Amino acid sequence: MTSRPLLRAAGAFLLLGLLLRADPPEPIRVGHFASLTGKEASFGVAGRKGIELAVAELNARGGVLGRPVDYIVEDIQSKAGESATAVKKLIARDKVVAVLGANASSNSLEAAPICQAAHVPMIALSSTSPKVTAMGTYIFRVCFIDPFQGAVLAKFARTTLHAQRVALLTSATAPYSVGLSGVFRERFTADGGVIVAEQKYAEGDKDFRAQLTAIRTLKPDVIAATGYYTEAALICQQARTLGLDLPIIGGDGWEAPQLIELGGAAVEGTYYSTHYSAESPAPEVQGFIRRYRERYDGETPDAVAALGYDAMMLLADAMTRAGTTEGPAVRAALAATKDFPGVTGRTTIDAQRNPSKPAIIVTVKGGKVEFVEAVLP
Repeated sequence: MTSRPLLRAAGAFLLLGLLLRADPPEPIRVGHFASLTGKEASFGVAGRKGIELAVAELNARGGVLGRPVDYIVEDIQSKAGESATAVKKLIARDKVVAVLGANASSNSLEAAPICQAAHVPMIALSSTSPKVTAMGTYIFRVCFIDPFQGAVLAKFARTTLHAQRVALLTSATAPYSVGLSGVFRERFTADGGVIVAEQKYAEGDKDFRAQLTAIRTLKPDVIAATGYYTEAALICQQARTLGLDLPIIGGDGWEAPQLIELGGAAVEGTYYSTHYSAESPAPEVQGFIRRYRERYDGETPDAVAALGYDAMMLLADAMTRAGTTEGPAVRAALAATKDFPGVTGRTTIDAQRNPSKPAIIVTVKGGKVEFVEAVLP
């Protein structure tokens, strides 16, 4: 005859065995496409680091909906055409439930129709062209858009720098730069300013002396160079060599450590708009910086890293509110986001799936980026 304690013990061991044999929860696969190599690698690597930190923190507290997050990244190598290929792989092969990326608007514009057709939510990190979210109802972003950024830069040039005459230098092959220049022109002239020159170049160009020489003859108060950091650093170097010691300003495409590494003393005193400042005393910002430094050997996160972190955390918040990872429900939850406490600012998603949030103006001083002012929507 078997005693009751032995039966209870046997039952406990049987239950333990069943629990140990139970399948682990299916991971939630989240995709990311980014330039991890090539001329735009600074953007992609920073965004990846921010997302990786967010995923590590989510998994440390049990994942999302009781499931671990499996982060899958594809390198688009800073090449046209690679974004579409990468996103097709993420959706068809890896079965991701959402896609994060990209940084450059041109890359997001390639990927957005694919995500829209598959009903897979996509959250762009730093693609500021209004055309990106106009691609469909499943396309979102965590950064401000060019009409807001262009207005901020125009107001800063006119009010803070007291500029009357501005020369525009636009990357004609980058939708981001073309759009930003267009808004800047409209807002600056509406405020009584004059655009004295509009010079163009192509992504990858290295010699800007002809454009800058033409600008020099017109004696502007400020140069607005609306492209990306690689060309911006060279533009500043060549401008200083030609004796153009006036302020040079740009948009968030300048946001990269390489701006200072490549530009050196030539970028001292320049200004650009961006998404957050490490100097902010906000507890969520300082907490993020502390955890980022602990993970990445003391490195201070830039705005793209902060946007990557916010994109992943916003997605996790939406899936939690939706109670599922199904595309239509997550899309609806993202669209209903209000006052999300992001590192880059308290965020509400508007009817066009763009965030309402502040912009920051920073300057390069002593080889470091310093906060100048914040501008609210």
